[in-house]
Parts: sequence; C-alpha cells; structure tokens
Amino acid sequence: MEQAEPPAAAAVARNRKVVLREYISRAPREDDMALVDDGGTVALRVPPGGADPAVLVKNLYLSCDPYMRGRMRDFHHSYIPPFKPGSVIQGLGVARVVDSTHPGFSAGDIVSGMTGWEEYSLIDKPGQLNKIQQSDIPLSYHLGLLGMPGFTAYVGFYEVCSPKKGDFVFVSAASGAVGQIVGQLAKLHGCYVVGSAGTNQKVELLKDKFGFDAAFNYKEEPDLMAALKRYFPEGIDIYFENVGGPMLDAVLLNMRTHGRIAVCGMISQHGMTDPVGIHNLFCLVSKRIRMQGFIQSDYLHLFPKFLDDMAKHYRDGKIVYVEDMSIGLENAAAAFVGLFSGKNVGKQVVCVSQE
Repeated sequence: MEQAEPPAAAAVARNRKVVLREYISRAPREDDMALVDDGGTVALRVPPGGADPAVLVKNLYLSCDPYMRGRMRDFHHSYIPPFKPGSVIQGLGVARVVDSTHPGFSAGDIVSGMTGWEEYSLIDKPGQLNKIQQSDIPLSYHLGLLGMPGFTAYVGFYEVCSPKKGDFVFVSAASGAVGQIVGQLAKLHGCYVVGSAGTNQKVELLKDKFGFDAAFNYKEEPDLMAALKRYFPEGIDIYFENVGGPMLDAVLLNMRTHGRIAVCGMISQHGMTDPVGIHNLFCLVSKRIRMQGFIQSDYLHLFPKFLDDMAKHYRDGKIVYVEDMSIGLENAAAAFVGLFSGKNVGKQVVCVSQE
C-alpha cells in the first residue's frame, strides 16, 4: 500500500511590523511607534483549520490618514475602535494576495482594504477587501484618488455640500489628499474656488497644478477673518472643513445665508486633550447655515459610480493628483507623524514593496 506524500512545507518569510508602544493624548511622535523585527518567520499560507475563510497578503502600499491619530488614544466611543498597545498598527493599504481560503480571492490578486502596517498580513475579514483591476492608473492611487480620500471628497462635495454652479467654495488643508480633489471637483462643477495651505509651495500647487482660482498661506495671515473677506467679498457658499479651530470661527463670520459646511475633519484639534472652542456658532442661526459632519462609509452605495466618474476624469485630464511617497516600512512612522506638521505635499503613502 502506497503511503501518501507529506504536504510540502510552506514558504516562509520574515515579517517586520510597526506597533503602537502605548496610548497617547497629544500629537503623535515617531517614538510612539516601533519597528519590530523579532527574527521569526511567517508561513506564506493561510493557517489550516480556521473556521472562516481568510486571505494572506503581501502589503505593497500603506495609507497615512489623519483619522488614525484618534485610534492612538484610549477612547472607545468613536466610529472605529482604538489600536491595542503592543499590536500592529492598522490602516488602509494595497496588497497582493499570497494565499487564500476565500472563494472570491486567489493568489496574485491585487486588493485594497484594511490591513496591517507590516510586510505580510493575515486578513480574517476578507469580505471587506476590494479587488483591484490593474490598469493605466498607478496602484497607489487606490489609496487616494480612487480610494477613501477621493471618495470622501466626492460624497462630501456632492452629497453634503449640495453644490450649485457659481457657488463660492472655500477648502482648508486644500493641498492634502482630500482637499486637492474637492477643489478640482468644485471647478468642474462651475464654482469659484479658493484654498488655504501652510506653505507657499502648497499655495502655488493649488493655483498652478489643481486650478484653484486663488489660494493663500494661512500662516502668513495675521487676521483670518480679513483674509477670507479679501478672497470672498460676497461671502462663502460652501466650506469644506478640514482643520477646525480659528479657521472655522473666521469662516462662520464670512458665510452667506443658507451656506453649507461639510465637516470632514479638524486636524488642528487632533493633538489636544482640551480642544479649542468655537465662538461664532450663532452664525448658524442668523445665516441659516447647514453644518454637517460625515463619514465616507455612510455612502458606500455610491462607490462604484465614484470609481467610474473619477477614473474618467483622471484619464480625460480633468483631474490631476499629487501624492507624497515614502519608501520603506522603516519610514512609515515618520511619514505618519509628518501629517500633523504639514510635511507632506499631497496624499501621504508608504511604499512597502513593489513586488
């Protein structure tokens, strides 16, 4: 009687990862995270015997996003749970499937979705992954232009802001991953668009690359109220809010009657345990302003239409896109921390591997 051959040993690889050391209550620093290489190896296969299907991926690109700052504190009442100290940081990424027990994914597939800040990740909820059809558009753009930031801009502008042709639109943090797309969508819609940024280089980028009608460096404006009045003598119809703090206060005084404010983020408040208050909220009443916070995941039914629209705009040359690429997992912590001091120019991405 012939004996069955033993199963071939799975290939193995080392797996460096970025972990959170401990919870913080301030702006993040590089030493809040650690690059761990314990000298061990990971088998390049989904562990046998699992009750549910899983996918093992090799991470190619990782996304640095401001919302991740909120996951670094011991706060459990947000829309997404905090990281666990000592565990790998999680974020959106683009990856290649190495092994799969899920019928919808095969080795070699390129996917996007939530993954670990490590070289290889075992995804135990593969139903949340999106398969990417490779095309002329760079894979990393699925973390920005065709990913969560682009979709945030798309639904925030069209669904929350209710734009009309001729509207006066202001975008703060306008050169970032979301802001650069909001401004270009507004121009395509026939709006007058002004953006603010924190360096003169970014201001020129807004005007010369993204086609904003005007832009200004908020750090060089001693009076934000006066600056906005200068750029919007007739007032603001739509404000796409990314920063909060004094900028929001100044905008409220410059809004037009029945204006709309889409609250996407408030990055100026992310590192504060005692956030700065807003003094001009009564303008919401006197000017009948609608101010609405939103999360892109509430609009996932629109994602296929977004992909079609944005890819067409990009291919037709109507939307341009800028990303800031850091190379190597060892540079991921610095890339993320740089978001909160404005070091990035465009969408911040980390390239883990191009293989």
